[in-house]
Amino acid sequence: QVQLVESGGGLVQAGGSLRLSCAASGRPFSLLRMAWFRQAPGKEREFVAAISRSGVITDYASSVKGRFTISRDNAKNTVALQMNSLKPEDTAVYYCAADRSASMTGEYAYWGQGTQVTVSS
Repeated sequence: QVQLVESGGGLVQAGGSLRLSCAASGRPFSLLRMAWFRQAPGKEREFVAAISRSGVITDYASSVKGRFTISRDNAKNTVALQMNSLKPEDTAVYYCAADRSASMTGEYAYWGQGTQVTVSS
């Protein structure tokens, strides 16, 4: 089993920045592909960003590309999402996800409890 705990959410004005962090435990972190998803009220959960086990490969949703950056620290068992130039439409609950498979297009077996991000206009 893998346990994921997100932190760093909050309220920010449009144009501002937030940094989300996710701490993982339960399996060797370097063997986990990591990602961030989000779910806005009344909408389906959507992919935000993913990072490979080594951190060399990253992938982003088109809606956040150029504004968000995903990174990981395999020594600290953490993955982060730096969010800049935030927009009201970025308001959502953000979830950290992990999986043991290497495929960047694969599903995710493990999920955190989520952290709320609210962007005011």
